[in-house]
Amino acid sequence: MSPGNRPKVVICRDMGPDVMPLLMERTDLDVVLWPENRTCDRAWLMENLPGAVGVLGMFPSQVNSEIIEKAGPSLKVVSTMSVGYEHIDLPVLAKAGVRLGYTPDVLTDAVADLSVMLALMAGRNVGETLEVVKNSQWPKFTWSPFSFCGPQLSATERSPTRTVGFLGFGRIAQATLARLVPFGITHCLYTGNPSSQADPTLDQSLAEKFKLKGVRRVDNDTLARESDILFILAPGGPKTYHVVNEEFLKKMKKTSVLVNTSRGTLVDSNALAKALKEGWLWGAGLDVVEGEPNVTADHPLVKEPRCIVLPHIGSATLDTRVGMATLAVKNLLAGIAGETMGAELDLSRA
Repeated sequence: MSPGNRPKVVICRDMGPDVMPLLMERTDLDVVLWPENRTCDRAWLMENLPGAVGVLGMFPSQVNSEIIEKAGPSLKVVSTMSVGYEHIDLPVLAKAGVRLGYTPDVLTDAVADLSVMLALMAGRNVGETLEVVKNSQWPKFTWSPFSFCGPQLSATERSPTRTVGFLGFGRIAQATLARLVPFGITHCLYTGNPSSQADPTLDQSLAEKFKLKGVRRVDNDTLARESDILFILAPGGPKTYHVVNEEFLKKMKKTSVLVNTSRGTLVDSNALAKALKEGWLWGAGLDVVEGEPNVTADHPLVKEPRCIVLPHIGSATLDTRVGMATLAVKNLLAGIAGETMGAELDLSRA
């Protein structure tokens, strides 16, 4: 408890005028807010944690035993403004009896939109062609019938089958698939949790739902070989680390496009750069890169002309960010009050 016996909550970032009143107007709380518009300083956080009942942070700031121990037994809840939680030591929270709120669902549409955009950009050589204009090369360019051509997203008379693949088939993947159907996608492949069994009935119902000729759950090898566009949309963490590696990439079609809007650690950056350079696949669209934000002009993927790299902006729409921040605050307040959160991760299996 803080002075006046008001419960103390530590907020690691100002979340703007649409959301902060939910906290700042609470006269029954002692709100301690990181005052700067940059990542919360660790030393500041450690100084203000003792006695806190709740902490609101965001990816990629680590929440580990150091944080839990510094806060002490008063800590009831950690709320993260993110759908991912690999930056949080779940067993430590579970052992301490601290609840965890996160923000899934809110960003589904925004990330699905961006995923489709990256597939189009990578397939249609937007990286290369933008440079032609930006570098004043367009007036010097000599047109030819196949200059700047790339694989078409939609099915055509010449190529009547278009197969989209998903490594991970949760909410965002299915929202992405829904957006692709009007483009003329005909087949869908996906991978599932290895601990669960394939369900042909589910595949048939998905095919009917999305009006596709076929939906199949497959292994990673089949996914790599048969996908025309491959979306990486699985969670991060040790189990998926570099699941897309050199061996995987060598199996892909030379005309295929890879899109990653989940976590950079799923894709081996050096292997992907080599694959693009040597033409194992056509192009890649990345919103996430391993080691981000330390990705500069000399990064091997940034150097590849057929690789579009964005600075992790999947959820960066005004509506989505306000929604995420609002849910994060409401999760925090519910956790403090011992009430049901809007989105709480079950830590019983952590």
